[in-house]
Amino acid sequence: MESKEVVSFPQLGNYYVPITFLLKRLLKKEVKMAPPMSKKTIDLGSKFSPDSVCIPFKYNLGNFIETLDQGATILVQAGGGCRYGYYAEVQEQILKDLGYHFKFYTLLDQRHFAPWYLYRTLRKIEPHLSFPKYAYYTLLALKMVQDMDQIDHYVRAHIGFETTEGSFEKLQQEMLTQLSKVHTFLGLHRCYKKYQKKFRNLPFQKPEHCLKVGIIGELYTSMEPFSNYFLEKQLAKMQIEVRRFTDLTYLLFQKRYQERKLLRKIPDYCRYTIGADGMDNVARCKILADEGYDGVIHIKPFGCTPEIGAMPIIAKVCEKEQLPIIYFSFDSNTSEVGIQTRLEAFYDMLVMRKEKSK
Repeated sequence: MESKEVVSFPQLGNYYVPITFLLKRLLKKEVKMAPPMSKKTIDLGSKFSPDSVCIPFKYNLGNFIETLDQGATILVQAGGGCRYGYYAEVQEQILKDLGYHFKFYTLLDQRHFAPWYLYRTLRKIEPHLSFPKYAYYTLLALKMVQDMDQIDHYVRAHIGFETTEGSFEKLQQEMLTQLSKVHTFLGLHRCYKKYQKKFRNLPFQKPEHCLKVGIIGELYTSMEPFSNYFLEKQLAKMQIEVRRFTDLTYLLFQKRYQERKLLRKIPDYCRYTIGADGMDNVARCKILADEGYDGVIHIKPFGCTPEIGAMPIIAKVCEKEQLPIIYFSFDSNTSEVGIQTRLEAFYDMLVMRKEKSK
């Protein structure tokens, strides 16, 4: 009797919704989500990972182990533009050394989203997948990502000022449930417009000159809230307007076309790209300063080479623009209490600085 094939993938914030949507409609196989991120995830990943690898590797490896233990037989991973793009082979070998039997696929090429590469990879999993079906549902999933990111930008700017605690988060979960049920572009458009209106109708009390903070840094720790100890949620509790640049919309559609534009903003600091999002984050500091933000939070995994290279340049930009910045580096041994204490001190400093400027 042939065993059932089960496809799974590691978690990345709320993006499990469009990823699950796409795989379920393109593959005639069961799609099983990895369990939500937890301390067990990072403990498993750290136990079997080389000490020198960054924390996204450890989280993904822990997720893979959890989902293999639940019956997954096919694992898929996005890939990456830094050394993470080479981690898939290492993770596959570690898992096989642990005795797991599975097939492993990387969906994206080394740097950018490539439709033909993705199609060829999915054809290896589902040989009878037609291109028209692939094109339709891939475009639909990509549009879903864009809609989610548009809503998220609004939520970050207003969730800290909600008059009913938990109203934004509750509505967001409701929206994600409804998005997973759409089948057509018209259905997706109606769902997006419906929840766009609902979010704008949620009551909030936002001061005219509230604190505004920008989050920059490495993409995984920016987009996976568990890996940064739910930093955005902590800032919302402090009634801070948050802006985060890095999301899937930026990485899939905008990044490759904005490199020259961003370099032109920082000719005194960068003449070339640094790798991954390093140069992007230097430019973002200049953008945040020009737009009157009160501070910047830079986050990265411990040992992230592109961000380590960017940090001295970022420090120079912030010094010249008189823009306060705090750096957080995350690993499996990071103290949540230490992060919270430093964040509170940074908040107090921003408040005193703003009061003094008045």
